[in-house]
Amino acid sequence: MKVLVSDNLSTKGIEILKKAGIDVDIKTGLKPEELLEIIVNYHGLIVRSATKVTSKIIEAASNLKVIGRAGSGLDNVDIIAATKKGIVVMNAPGGNTITTAEHTMALMFSLARQIPQATASMKDGKWEKKKFMGVELFNKTLGIIGIGNIGSQVAKRAQAFAINVIAYDPFLSEEKANSMGIEKVKLEELFRRSDFITIHTPLTQETKNLINKETIKKMKDGVRIINCARGGIINEKDLYDALTEGKIAGAALDVFEKEPPENNPLLTLDNVVTTPHLGAATKEAQENVAIVIAEQIADYLVHGTIRNAVNFPSIPADQVAKLKPYINLAEKLGLFAAQIFEGGVTEIAIEYRGEASEINSAPVKIAAIKGFLTPILEETVNFVNAPVIAKERGIEVKETKSADAGDYQSMVAMRIKAKGRESYLAGTLFSRKDPRIVAIDSFKIEIVPEGELLFIYNNDKPGVIGNIGTILGKNKINIARMQFGRETPGGRAISVITIDTPASPKILEKIKGLPNVLSLKRINL
Repeated sequence: MKVLVSDNLSTKGIEILKKAGIDVDIKTGLKPEELLEIIVNYHGLIVRSATKVTSKIIEAASNLKVIGRAGSGLDNVDIIAATKKGIVVMNAPGGNTITTAEHTMALMFSLARQIPQATASMKDGKWEKKKFMGVELFNKTLGIIGIGNIGSQVAKRAQAFAINVIAYDPFLSEEKANSMGIEKVKLEELFRRSDFITIHTPLTQETKNLINKETIKKMKDGVRIINCARGGIINEKDLYDALTEGKIAGAALDVFEKEPPENNPLLTLDNVVTTPHLGAATKEAQENVAIVIAEQIADYLVHGTIRNAVNFPSIPADQVAKLKPYINLAEKLGLFAAQIFEGGVTEIAIEYRGEASEINSAPVKIAAIKGFLTPILEETVNFVNAPVIAKERGIEVKETKSADAGDYQSMVAMRIKAKGRESYLAGTLFSRKDPRIVAIDSFKIEIVPEGELLFIYNNDKPGVIGNIGTILGKNKINIARMQFGRETPGGRAISVITIDTPASPKILEKIKGLPNVLSLKRINL
């Protein structure tokens, strides 16, 4: 077996691979065309953030069995292309959690006391004591957007400094928040009350430009913002304007929309503290993730053991063919459910009916949990850590089985519960392999769960579908599929429209404003 290490990796990881009898080539700084030319020679590939593993590279990797990311984020790996080609994609979650949380705190202190600016002034031979007046963190309110692994560690450290912690996380239950000593609030309240705001969410369609000129208007005057998550969550132009106008007192940024940030005006401001994506850059973190990913790659290539895979669970080889379609269906149900359900989830109940009641449900349950948590969390959720994360977030997972699947041979269903509310989704397999969502709450429908979807609640009145189609057509957005369901003629209905290209927020607002359209959500599967 041969493994290519295309980004810098601790020597401790290299040693583990070699001891397992694996041939290791270290070739860092490869250009895409160079990687494309040699990838056919390798069974494993280990990357960090520099190497971009595109669909083109994956297509050329005819012998590749596994891709390992020495870290948690997988923005640089085309997971869909790898999955279609049967390549296992692994990461090393948790290895840089503490490091990133500590870096967030370091930036918060630097921002509060203007330490980098004062250091530069001193080294320039100046003694500007009055210029660098700071603010205390004691008794201030820190708003954390996203309470995943990193966000929760930041909260612990902030509480040690007697900082009042409030948090926005739509899928964090009140009970879990209370147990952590955190006050759960709505996003607008977080903006209104926070003296400092720190971001710990993934970059998704929902979080892109989450901080913009409109949301900045809702913030307290003189707020300070820290971002160690992902570039693009903050609209950099709007942040620059607010910093120069004085609405925002300061910002500390470890990540940018474009990295490295060339000619970025934010770098010219005295009230901005920056670091070059150092959140995970400590010796301890890099050794941790190198050791973890090397052990996982070696175990898989030598023994066939899968751990921390983001696109496949650990199941016996003889059960893969039968279980894989159910795993895919359950993950799609979870992904869909997470994007239509709002509120702090307390329970996920998974039901297996008909033929589905006879399968080994353990990996299917994990797939459903993974699908549900994936759109929500900053860290990459995988088939190993999904149950642990659900438990940590106070989500109880239950299973039931029944021989009766109604009109279908088999069915997998999910009930998502919060206080006083419940959402229901059911799916089946066509030809025993193709996933379909066949029920949402009281609506019967048939949805192909893939691609970019518009999920619309509307009144069942003439003209609704035509008006939606007209708006999409005028904006040159092609409709791939349309599915409909209704409770009663003339009553409430749902429309699910698959589109070939994403619709902009402006287009979505036009659709929301149409007569008889009650609500709209964008779903990405």
